[in-house]
Amino acid sequence: MSNTETNQLVQIHSVETAPEGSKALLEKSQKAYGYVPNLHGVLAGAPGLLEAYQTLHQLFIDSSFNNDELTVVWQTINVEHACHYCVPAHTGIAKMMKVDDEITEALRNQTEMPTAKLQVLHETTLSIVRNRGNISTEEVNNFFEAGYTERNLLEITLGLSQKVISNYTNHIAKTPVDKAFEKFEWKK
Repeated sequence: MSNTETNQLVQIHSVETAPEGSKALLEKSQKAYGYVPNLHGVLAGAPGLLEAYQTLHQLFIDSSFNNDELTVVWQTINVEHACHYCVPAHTGIAKMMKVDDEITEALRNQTEMPTAKLQVLHETTLSIVRNRGNISTEEVNNFFEAGYTERNLLEITLGLSQKVISNYTNHIAKTPVDKAFEKFEWKK
């Protein structure tokens, strides 16, 4: 489906239009957010992709990272991938999670994090993304010296897995930003 008005390239499904395997997953999104986010509507075109995204999202939320750290990992990846949809969405999500605006703005503007520990998390995440997981022993040691653990290091990959699904899908689909997040528009 092509929508020349928005440049959207694939259909944004509702519960009614979604393939059978996505209907219950979209109902879950509707219940959780009060509406079906456009990303979820796009992902619904491939039921396994929507299920994988929702599962990875919950697993990452349940990881060992606190809200500030979750935001650093998510937004570092979103900004690096230049995701027009996820940067605004995670800006709004960070506000709901009570993350300090200083952290969010530093990530959006690619400036220094407010703490050395968060800066190391940002740099490590960025290196994992840019180097496709091939980070140096020195980077790993710096990460551990900052107070992070092996579990934390591995869980960055969990967050990255979730973000690859959303960021790449949004690039392919040109997913329009949800009304709730339009005020947080971002362009690289």
